[in-house]
Parts: sequence; C-alpha cells; structure tokens
Amino acid sequence: ALLGLAPPDAIFIGGGVSDAAIWGTSWSALKPGGRLVANAVTVKAEAKLLGRHASWGGELQRIAVAQAEGERFWRPAMTVTQLSLRKR
Repeated sequence: ALLGLAPPDAIFIGGGVSDAAIWGTSWSALKPGGRLVANAVTVKAEAKLLGRHASWGGELQRIAVAQAEGERFWRPAMTVTQLSLRKR
C-alpha cells in the first residue's frame, strides 16, 4: 500500500504486528522524524510488541478504558498495549 507514495509522517499498525515484513516495509517508508505506532490487544501480539521494544526501543504503554453502564458500574474494554517509535 505504501509503494509509489510520498514518505509518510506517521504509520499506524493496527493488526499484523507479528509480520516482520510489515515492520520492515513501514520503517523503510517512514520519513526521518516520522512516528510508527502499533497497538495490540492479544497476548500473542503484546509479546511481539515487547520483543520489538526490546530490540528497537521506543515508548511502551498500556491503555485501559471503561464505559459507564447506566448509573451502577463501569464496563472495562479490552486493554491495549501500544508501542510508539520515532525514526531518527
């Protein structure tokens, strides 16, 4: 999808974090100073982000959100693990 396009300022990987080709292609296409952000919700995908963080660095965070269910309680959504990298 990136072929023939100008180098992007940012790339978001919302699925496919297990695919090394997606990472390589995205990183190569990204312009200097650009940001690559990837999210994971499964244990397997989170493990891939942790491994990528160990080798590439970046900022790792876990995001938790809950939605009010009437006036009685909060219903938590799936927790998201996020890796954010800036290309130098």
